Amino acid sequence: MKRPLVRSLLVGATMLGGSVAVAVAPAAADTTAAGQSDAIVSQSAATTTSEQNRIESYWTDNRMDDAVPAETRFGNRAKDHQGPSDCRGKGKWACPDQDSGATEEEPQPELGKVFFTLGGTDYVCSGTSTSSNNGDVVTTAGHCLNEGPGDFATNFAFVPAYENGAEPYGKWTAAQLFTTEQWASSGDFEYDAGFAVMNENADGKSLTDVVGSYPIAFNLDRGLDYTSYGYPAASPFDGQTLWSCTGAATDDPNGSSTQGIPCDMTGGSSGGGWITGGQLNSVNSYKYRGDSSTMYGPYFGSVIESAYQTASAA
Repeated sequence: MKRPLVRSLLVGATMLGGSVAVAVAPAAADTTAAGQSDAIVSQSAATTTSEQNRIESYWTDNRMDDAVPAETRFGNRAKDHQGPSDCRGKGKWACPDQDSGATEEEPQPELGKVFFTLGGTDYVCSGTSTSSNNGDVVTTAGHCLNEGPGDFATNFAFVPAYENGAEPYGKWTAAQLFTTEQWASSGDFEYDAGFAVMNENADGKSLTDVVGSYPIAFNLDRGLDYTSYGYPAASPFDGQTLWSCTGAATDDPNGSSTQGIPCDMTGGSSGGGWITGGQLNSVNSYKYRGDSSTMYGPYFGSVIESAYQTASAA
């Protein structure tokens, strides 16, 4: 699909760390907190055929197996919270029992694994094929495509319906990466959302034409029932199959706008979609130290909606 120009959305543009920060018109149902900016940050990725081919070749079976959960990047950066726990770490988290409370699922073409490189290390997350104007958007966590704060990822790829090494729909490379200014500039977990615009495949088809998609929703009521999906890769999981958690969302006890659901999925599940009423409405983002049983995700308000809208039109 030929992507339309997005100049009609531009209000202003500035440079942020070598990436373009684009301010867009606020959504009609604006729940942005006072003083919060709707600016978004983007960067081009694989824009040439040779680069797309290079990335597809880069992600060999061995590299995908060796990719580590993105959450391991955080270390002790945040005082109170990190990404979903990695039980292979150094005792920062209490590991869940083998009976984790998560449910193993059959693969879904709309859901898959995200692979990328930051700082010379290969990482893995989860992502969701998302309905969009261009038919090419994958929704994931901001920390699955940008350091927050810092550089954007390279070698970004999405593998739909991954299972035990099988790639029934192939690997899809990203043409552009988008996240909120709040994540890209300060690593604010309340805005930990990212959108990758994928290249069309060798047959000239858009991602959602091939695998389908979930519609996305913003500014919904709080406290809804969700099913979250992901590919947890840290012990006791191995990252080879899709898992889910289901439960009612509750407010973050520390006053954040984020919400949590009961879930013992571990590192590698970050970026996996939260589905309510058949719509995508958050992503796996982080857990608090000492509580491995609750997964938190950002509230999808107007700031994250602005990032999505721009990715959808790219």
